Amino acid sequence: MSELKCCIVSCDKLLDASSWELQYEAKTTAWDLGKVAPPIQSYVDTIPDKNCSILIPGCGTSYEAEYFLEQGFTNITVVDIASTPIAALKEKFINNSNIQIILGDFFQHQGKYNLIIEQTFFCALPPIMRQKYVWKMHQLLAEEGILAGLLFNRTFEYGPPFGGSKDEYKLLFHGAFDFLKMDVSKNSIAPRANSELFIVLKKNNQVVVNLYDFEGITCNNSKETVSEKLIAIDGILNVSMSSNFAEVLIVSKNEIAIKVLQQVISYDAKYKIKKTNP
Repeated sequence: MSELKCCIVSCDKLLDASSWELQYEAKTTAWDLGKVAPPIQSYVDTIPDKNCSILIPGCGTSYEAEYFLEQGFTNITVVDIASTPIAALKEKFINNSNIQIILGDFFQHQGKYNLIIEQTFFCALPPIMRQKYVWKMHQLLAEEGILAGLLFNRTFEYGPPFGGSKDEYKLLFHGAFDFLKMDVSKNSIAPRANSELFIVLKKNNQVVVNLYDFEGITCNNSKETVSEKLIAIDGILNVSMSSNFAEVLIVSKNEIAIKVLQQVISYDAKYKIKKTNP
């Protein structure tokens, strides 16, 4: 799927606003289908509440937002870090009060939404940010909120896009979300046939989802040991550590005191944990 490749970066390097701007200037925007993705269009057609609050992060040219508006939806917010697509959207929808168009960092965005649409945003993030993605999505969704859209069900030699697998995603989202759907998409565009999963994940309101900064781990063996010790704490449902060992996502039945977490990992003096600032 060489047509999907937009640039080549390290798996732990985040593309900043200027990097994405360069992609638009060079017209290396292979992720842009030129239309709403058929699986997302089909899903939109099933949504009865036209007034539900909808967020589309990493929106780009956002044909999805345009389709929502065409279908009569009244409360859409789109966010992107690149100024070029945001400027184009503001011009396109200059007289439309049903859409809010924001230039900014998704991870700094605040609000509550009934529905968040995932379309080539997750795969644009380096894999080290996946735990942060789950934490932020859970934070932004209202009670009973839904995260729906497409994830790649394959890997890539380079990225972005960065791929993954159904098993990997289940481990990542476990506890924080209820899995209503995570199946191979039946109506993806031809170049992506059988390589996309359509997901519908419902926010689990009965849990606490926190992200922590972690210091001291330098290898996978240590990562596994720390994860096993943390998951053994009463009330913790899921522990997912980033691939660079710098962040850990913890899903629990109730708030776990930081001193409890620190005590469990204190067998190694190098290990330090602190809650990530919201």
